[in-house]
Amino acid sequence: MADDLQEPPGQGFAIVAESLYLANLLIAPGLAFIALLYFYRKKMQGAPPLAVCHLQQTLAASLWAGVLLVLVNLLILALGGYEGTYTWMLVIIYFTVCHSTLVLLGVLGLAKAMAGQCFRFPWVGCPLPPGCWD
Repeated sequence: MADDLQEPPGQGFAIVAESLYLANLLIAPGLAFIALLYFYRKKMQGAPPLAVCHLQQTLAASLWAGVLLVLVNLLILALGGYEGTYTWMLVIIYFTVCHSTLVLLGVLGLAKAMAGQCFRFPWVGCPLPPGCWD
């Protein structure tokens, strides 16, 4: 019975990684990303597969989120700048489709981390490390 209450190795770091990913998207962009990079650099070596999985996935998804944001800004500039007629349309489409999808995937990743399970972000995730499975 006591074995059922023990958390898997690396679950705490997995939860921290997913929380920082969501914080990067929702509360403290940039600052949470720097913290995520710090944990990635300091905790990757010798970390349990669960922690490695969530650290890799959240870092990859954060980088993709940044790339998507830059691409949307470049598209806005190409279509007439921030005073252009298509600006709000692009912003609304970006937040409705891209940003909300990344947030929902982060919530799913956090739920998986809290359950002690590995998780791979669809489309933007990297392959699972050895010792992890979907």
